[in-house]
Amino acid sequence: MKASFWNTFTAAPHRLFFFSGAIQLILPMLAWSVELTGRYTSLWSPVEAVIPTTWAHGFIMIYAIFIFFIFGFLMTVFPRWMNTQAIKKDHYTATFIWLNVGLYTFEFSLFYSLNYAFIGVIVFLFGWFHGIVVLYQSFKSSNAPNKRYETVVLSALLCGWLGLASYAWWIYSDNWRFLELSLNIGLWLYLLPLLFTVSHRMLPFFSSNIIENYKIYQPARTLWIFLAASAAHFVLAYLHQQSWLFIADIPLAAVALLHSIRWQLRRSFKDRLLAVLHMAFFWIFIGMTLFSIQSLILLFSGEYIINKAPLHAITIGFFTSLLVAMASRVTMGHSGRMLHLNTLSWALFLGLQLAAIMRIFADLQFDNEQLSHSLNLVAVALWLISLSTWFIKYAPMYLSRRVDDQNG
Repeated sequence: MKASFWNTFTAAPHRLFFFSGAIQLILPMLAWSVELTGRYTSLWSPVEAVIPTTWAHGFIMIYAIFIFFIFGFLMTVFPRWMNTQAIKKDHYTATFIWLNVGLYTFEFSLFYSLNYAFIGVIVFLFGWFHGIVVLYQSFKSSNAPNKRYETVVLSALLCGWLGLASYAWWIYSDNWRFLELSLNIGLWLYLLPLLFTVSHRMLPFFSSNIIENYKIYQPARTLWIFLAASAAHFVLAYLHQQSWLFIADIPLAAVALLHSIRWQLRRSFKDRLLAVLHMAFFWIFIGMTLFSIQSLILLFSGEYIINKAPLHAITIGFFTSLLVAMASRVTMGHSGRMLHLNTLSWALFLGLQLAAIMRIFADLQFDNEQLSHSLNLVAVALWLISLSTWFIKYAPMYLSRRVDDQNG
């Protein structure tokens, strides 16, 4: 029976990776809610950890959650994109095991041992690199004439690996410059470029299957402009030139808005499963507009007044919303189910949008600390309710056979 379960669980890359990613959406945020409640109320004391909890939270949100969904998705679609052989089971299961061993070692060690936390990150780093190698082998074996998207994705994953290595070096050396470098790499050279590239590749394709008389819009130049602007934001942030970030952020917002218009955001609402992808993507425009406003205010007044609102518009609004939207679609399609987003799934996605809005408002209440704290706790609660519901609905699909009895 155990062998049968394992065979089912490992029948396709997305099954095991998405399952681990779904757990990471819940348990670390549950711990974070305990920490925030301890900070903001008198119910209990804040959580004690071997590294500051804010930076453990940042690491998990950037590096621990998304990589499982990214590897699960890419190890499924890479061979299809490039018309090559499927990735072997022992290759993707090895990546899965190394990542989990490393991550759980890090997470549990946060409460008792800095040395073991460091070892956990090193093992996680090895698992990440193993995954890159697996994808690169698929990339190298393909004779596809155009591998633009795959090249960008692999480059972003490698940048993510370097950011992860920087975090490990911060733990080892206690040099805060490497922590800052790690977080900036994770946002601007890894997640934003990678998820924009996946959107550029997939959203027009999905839209063309739903929207009548749809014209595919995938110009290479907008992809390169976006990637260059994201890299420019990284450089400016690394040099602490926050007042000049608008030079990169206005083009990022403009490119995102252009694509939302050309990809027909409004018409996407005829199908909920398509609409959630477009809604998630639109958050890039919102987030980068907020970053631009903050940069210009800082330039002309010297005031830093909207705090982390732009950051959470990108991380919750775009990153997490796109993750949920894409994972829902892949899960249903690869479990033999109809590609239909029911009312419950639609409601939990809207709950996640509300969580993003509440977290943004929490940062905007700079003159009312109590209200800011309350909104932050509401945002965490909405995250947990929405994504716990998502887990209950979708996680069992990774553990059971396809409903159409097909392989995978």
